[in-house]
Amino acid sequence: MSDWTYKKVRKAFLLALSLLTRIPAGSFNEITDEDSGRSALFYPFIGVLLGLILYLPILLFESTPPYFLAAMIITLWAIITGGLHLDGLADSADGWLGGLGDKERTLEIMKDPVVGAAGAIALVCFLLLKFTVLTVLIENQNAWLLILAPVVGRLMILVTFHTTEYANKSGMANTVVEYLPKNVSLTIIATCLLILIFLNFWGLVCVFVGFYLLRRLMIKRLGGCTGDTVGATVEISEMLFMAGAVLSI
Repeated sequence: MSDWTYKKVRKAFLLALSLLTRIPAGSFNEITDEDSGRSALFYPFIGVLLGLILYLPILLFESTPPYFLAAMIITLWAIITGGLHLDGLADSADGWLGGLGDKERTLEIMKDPVVGAAGAIALVCFLLLKFTVLTVLIENQNAWLLILAPVVGRLMILVTFHTTEYANKSGMANTVVEYLPKNVSLTIIATCLLILIFLNFWGLVCVFVGFYLLRRLMIKRLGGCTGDTVGATVEISEMLFMAGAVLSI
Protein backbone atom coordinates (compact mmCIF):
# COMPACT_ATOMS: atom_id res chain seq x y z
CA MET A 1 0.00 0.00 0.00
CA SER A 2 3.02 2.30 0.38
CA ASP A 3 3.15 3.02 -3.35
CA TRP A 4 -0.48 4.14 -3.44
CA THR A 5 -0.44 7.83 -4.30
CA TYR A 6 -3.51 9.98 -4.91
CA LYS A 7 -2.88 9.88 -8.67
CA LYS A 8 -2.68 6.09 -8.70
CA VAL A 9 -5.86 5.70 -6.63
CA ARG A 10 -7.72 8.17 -8.83
CA LYS A 11 -6.50 6.43 -11.98
CA ALA A 12 -7.54 3.03 -10.65
CA PHE A 13 -11.02 4.32 -9.78
CA LEU A 14 -11.49 5.93 -13.18
CA LEU A 15 -10.27 2.78 -14.93
CA ALA A 16 -12.86 0.75 -13.06
CA LEU A 17 -15.51 3.34 -13.90
CA SER A 18 -14.64 3.26 -17.61
CA LEU A 19 -14.68 -0.54 -17.71
CA LEU A 20 -17.90 -1.20 -15.81
CA THR A 21 -20.03 1.76 -16.94
CA ARG A 22 -20.62 4.15 -19.81
CA ILE A 23 -20.09 7.13 -17.51
CA PRO A 24 -17.35 9.38 -19.01
CA ALA A 25 -14.10 8.77 -17.13
CA GLY A 26 -11.61 10.60 -19.34
CA SER A 27 -8.72 9.13 -21.29
CA PHE A 28 -5.47 7.55 -20.14
CA ASN A 29 -2.05 8.03 -21.69
CA GLU A 30 -0.69 4.77 -20.37
CA ILE A 31 -2.24 1.84 -18.52
CA THR A 32 0.15 -0.55 -16.82
CA ASP A 33 -0.63 -4.09 -15.67
CA GLU A 34 -0.48 -2.83 -12.08
CA ASP A 35 -3.06 -0.17 -12.90
CA SER A 36 -5.40 -2.84 -14.28
CA GLY A 37 -5.01 -5.04 -11.23
CA ARG A 38 -5.44 -2.16 -8.81
CA SER A 39 -8.61 -0.95 -10.58
CA ALA A 40 -10.41 -4.21 -9.67
CA LEU A 41 -10.37 -3.15 -6.01
CA PHE A 42 -12.78 -0.37 -6.89
CA TYR A 43 -15.41 -2.59 -8.54
CA PRO A 44 -17.66 -2.72 -5.42
CA PHE A 45 -17.39 1.06 -5.04
CA ILE A 46 -18.51 1.49 -8.64
CA GLY A 47 -21.43 -0.70 -7.60
CA VAL A 48 -22.34 1.81 -4.89
CA LEU A 49 -22.36 4.61 -7.47
CA LEU A 50 -24.54 2.56 -9.81
CA GLY A 51 -26.95 1.68 -7.02
CA LEU A 52 -27.40 5.33 -6.04
CA ILE A 53 -28.07 6.32 -9.65
CA LEU A 54 -30.58 3.49 -10.11
CA TYR A 55 -32.41 4.53 -6.95
CA LEU A 56 -32.98 8.08 -8.25
CA PRO A 57 -36.19 7.25 -10.23
CA ILE A 58 -37.75 5.95 -7.00
CA LEU A 59 -36.95 9.22 -5.23
CA LEU A 60 -38.04 11.43 -8.13
CA PHE A 61 -41.24 9.61 -9.11
CA GLU A 62 -42.72 8.33 -5.86
CA SER A 63 -46.30 8.24 -7.15
CA THR A 64 -45.42 6.29 -10.30
CA PRO A 65 -46.80 2.71 -10.45
CA PRO A 66 -44.22 0.12 -9.30
CA TYR A 67 -44.23 -1.82 -12.57
CA PHE A 68 -43.42 1.33 -14.56
CA LEU A 69 -40.65 2.28 -12.12
CA ALA A 70 -39.21 -1.22 -12.42
CA ALA A 71 -39.17 -1.02 -16.22
CA MET A 72 -37.55 2.43 -16.04
CA ILE A 73 -34.85 1.23 -13.66
CA ILE A 74 -34.01 -1.87 -15.74
CA THR A 75 -33.69 0.29 -18.85
CA LEU A 76 -31.48 2.77 -17.01
CA TRP A 77 -29.43 -0.15 -15.65
CA ALA A 78 -28.72 -1.40 -19.18
CA ILE A 79 -27.89 2.08 -20.47
CA ILE A 80 -25.43 2.96 -17.69
CA THR A 81 -23.57 -0.36 -17.92
CA GLY A 82 -23.79 -0.56 -21.70
CA GLY A 83 -25.35 -4.00 -21.36
CA LEU A 84 -21.84 -5.30 -20.61
CA HIS A 85 -22.83 -8.10 -18.26
CA LEU A 86 -26.09 -8.87 -20.04
CA ASP A 87 -23.94 -9.58 -23.09
CA GLY A 88 -21.88 -11.98 -21.00
CA LEU A 89 -25.05 -13.72 -19.84
CA ALA A 90 -26.29 -14.14 -23.42
CA ASP A 91 -22.91 -15.36 -24.71
CA SER A 92 -22.62 -17.85 -21.84
CA ALA A 93 -26.08 -19.26 -22.57
CA ASP A 94 -25.24 -19.63 -26.27
CA GLY A 95 -21.92 -21.30 -25.47
CA TRP A 96 -23.41 -23.76 -23.01
CA LEU A 97 -26.14 -24.87 -25.40
CA GLY A 98 -24.14 -24.86 -28.63
CA GLY A 99 -20.83 -26.06 -27.21
CA LEU A 100 -22.19 -29.58 -26.70
CA GLY A 101 -19.81 -30.19 -23.80
CA ASP A 102 -16.67 -29.26 -25.77
CA LYS A 103 -14.44 -26.54 -24.24
CA GLU A 104 -12.98 -25.15 -27.46
CA ARG A 105 -16.35 -25.11 -29.22
CA THR A 106 -17.93 -23.38 -26.22
CA LEU A 107 -15.23 -20.67 -26.15
CA GLU A 108 -15.57 -20.18 -29.91
CA ILE A 109 -19.33 -19.64 -29.68
CA MET A 110 -18.95 -17.28 -26.71
CA LYS A 111 -16.61 -15.08 -28.77
CA ASP A 112 -19.18 -14.77 -31.56
CA PRO A 113 -20.81 -11.29 -31.34
CA VAL A 114 -24.09 -12.63 -32.75
CA VAL A 115 -26.67 -13.57 -30.11
CA GLY A 116 -28.22 -16.99 -30.72
CA ALA A 117 -31.54 -18.48 -29.70
CA ALA A 118 -30.29 -19.64 -26.30
CA GLY A 119 -28.86 -16.21 -25.51
CA ALA A 120 -32.06 -14.43 -26.55
CA ILE A 121 -34.23 -16.78 -24.48
CA ALA A 122 -31.91 -16.38 -21.47
CA LEU A 123 -32.07 -12.59 -21.70
CA VAL A 124 -35.86 -12.48 -21.99
CA CYS A 125 -36.38 -14.85 -19.05
CA PHE A 126 -33.77 -13.11 -16.93
CA LEU A 127 -35.10 -9.59 -17.56
CA LEU A 128 -38.67 -10.75 -16.91
CA LEU A 129 -37.60 -12.20 -13.56
CA LYS A 130 -35.59 -9.07 -12.72
CA PHE A 131 -38.58 -6.88 -13.58
CA THR A 132 -40.87 -8.94 -11.34
CA VAL A 133 -38.43 -8.92 -8.42
CA LEU A 134 -37.94 -5.15 -8.66
CA THR A 135 -41.69 -4.55 -8.82
CA VAL A 136 -42.26 -6.58 -5.65
CA LEU A 137 -39.45 -4.78 -3.81
CA ILE A 138 -40.88 -1.40 -4.73
CA GLU A 139 -44.41 -2.43 -3.73
CA ASN A 140 -43.18 -3.64 -0.34
CA GLN A 141 -41.02 -0.56 0.29
CA ASN A 142 -37.79 -2.56 0.12
CA ALA A 143 -36.48 -0.75 -2.93
CA TRP A 144 -33.44 0.45 -0.93
CA LEU A 145 -31.95 -3.01 -1.62
CA LEU A 146 -31.56 -1.82 -5.20
CA ILE A 147 -28.63 0.30 -4.00
CA LEU A 148 -26.85 -2.81 -2.71
CA ALA A 149 -27.51 -5.17 -5.64
CA PRO A 150 -24.86 -3.66 -7.97
CA VAL A 151 -22.37 -3.75 -5.10
CA VAL A 152 -22.99 -7.48 -4.63
CA GLY A 153 -22.67 -8.15 -8.35
CA ARG A 154 -19.30 -6.44 -8.59
CA LEU A 155 -18.10 -7.89 -5.31
CA MET A 156 -18.67 -11.33 -6.82
CA ILE A 157 -16.18 -10.45 -9.57
CA LEU A 158 -13.50 -10.28 -6.88
CA VAL A 159 -14.78 -13.49 -5.29
CA THR A 160 -14.60 -15.21 -8.68
CA PHE A 161 -11.06 -13.97 -9.31
CA HIS A 162 -9.95 -15.36 -5.93
CA THR A 163 -11.63 -18.74 -6.21
CA THR A 164 -11.68 -19.64 -9.89
CA GLU A 165 -8.84 -19.97 -12.38
CA TYR A 166 -9.10 -17.85 -15.50
CA ALA A 167 -9.64 -20.20 -18.45
CA ASN A 168 -8.51 -17.89 -21.26
CA LYS A 169 -4.87 -17.00 -20.61
CA SER A 170 -4.86 -14.47 -23.45
CA GLY A 171 -7.94 -12.64 -22.20
CA MET A 172 -7.78 -9.05 -20.95
CA ALA A 173 -9.14 -9.99 -17.54
CA ASN A 174 -6.26 -12.41 -17.04
CA THR A 175 -3.97 -9.40 -16.46
CA VAL A 176 -6.38 -8.04 -13.85
CA VAL A 177 -6.42 -11.39 -12.04
CA GLU A 178 -2.63 -11.70 -12.09
CA TYR A 179 -1.94 -8.19 -10.76
CA LEU A 180 -4.86 -7.91 -8.34
CA PRO A 181 -3.58 -6.91 -4.85
CA LYS A 182 -4.79 -10.06 -3.09
CA ASN A 183 -4.62 -9.00 0.57
CA VAL A 184 -6.41 -5.69 0.00
CA SER A 185 -9.01 -7.43 -2.14
CA LEU A 186 -9.71 -10.04 0.54
CA THR A 187 -10.13 -7.27 3.12
CA ILE A 188 -12.67 -5.51 0.90
CA ILE A 189 -14.57 -8.76 0.32
CA ALA A 190 -14.69 -9.62 4.03
CA THR A 191 -15.80 -6.11 5.03
CA CYS A 192 -18.56 -5.97 2.42
CA LEU A 193 -19.85 -9.44 3.29
CA LEU A 194 -19.93 -8.60 7.00
CA ILE A 195 -22.12 -5.58 6.27
CA LEU A 196 -24.34 -7.30 3.70
CA ILE A 197 -25.08 -10.32 5.87
CA PHE A 198 -26.88 -8.05 8.35
CA LEU A 199 -28.76 -6.12 5.68
CA ASN A 200 -30.05 -9.02 3.57
CA PHE A 201 -29.05 -12.40 4.96
CA TRP A 202 -31.25 -14.57 2.73
CA GLY A 203 -30.32 -12.57 -0.33
CA LEU A 204 -26.64 -13.26 0.37
CA VAL A 205 -27.37 -16.95 0.93
CA CYS A 206 -29.07 -17.11 -2.49
CA VAL A 207 -26.10 -15.35 -4.09
CA PHE A 208 -23.56 -17.86 -2.78
CA VAL A 209 -25.72 -20.88 -3.58
CA GLY A 210 -26.02 -19.52 -7.12
CA PHE A 211 -22.29 -18.78 -7.28
CA TYR A 212 -21.42 -22.31 -6.13
CA LEU A 213 -23.54 -23.81 -8.90
CA LEU A 214 -22.23 -21.39 -11.54
CA ARG A 215 -18.63 -22.03 -10.54
CA ARG A 216 -19.16 -25.80 -10.83
CA LEU A 217 -20.48 -25.32 -14.37
CA MET A 218 -17.54 -23.07 -15.32
CA ILE A 219 -14.95 -25.54 -14.06
CA LYS A 220 -16.69 -28.58 -15.55
CA ARG A 221 -17.06 -27.08 -19.03
CA LEU A 222 -14.19 -24.57 -19.31
CA GLY A 223 -11.77 -25.40 -16.53
CA GLY A 224 -12.29 -21.90 -15.10
CA CYS A 225 -13.97 -18.57 -15.73
CA THR A 226 -13.94 -16.19 -18.71
CA GLY A 227 -15.00 -12.59 -19.15
CA ASP A 228 -18.43 -13.74 -20.33
CA THR A 229 -19.04 -16.10 -17.42
CA VAL A 230 -17.93 -13.39 -14.98
CA GLY A 231 -20.46 -11.06 -16.61
CA ALA A 232 -23.15 -13.71 -16.22
CA THR A 233 -22.15 -14.11 -12.58
CA VAL A 234 -22.61 -10.37 -12.00
CA GLU A 235 -26.11 -10.33 -13.48
CA ILE A 236 -27.27 -13.50 -11.74
CA SER A 237 -25.80 -12.42 -8.38
CA GLU A 238 -27.59 -9.05 -8.54
CA MET A 239 -30.90 -10.72 -9.30
CA LEU A 240 -30.48 -13.45 -6.67
CA PHE A 241 -29.64 -10.87 -4.01
CA MET A 242 -32.94 -9.09 -4.67
CA ALA A 243 -34.86 -12.35 -5.17
CA GLY A 244 -33.68 -13.61 -1.77
CA ALA A 245 -35.20 -10.54 -0.17
CA VAL A 246 -38.48 -11.09 -2.01
CA LEU A 247 -38.64 -14.75 -0.94
CA SER A 248 -38.15 -13.76 2.69
CA ILE A 249 -40.93 -11.14 2.72
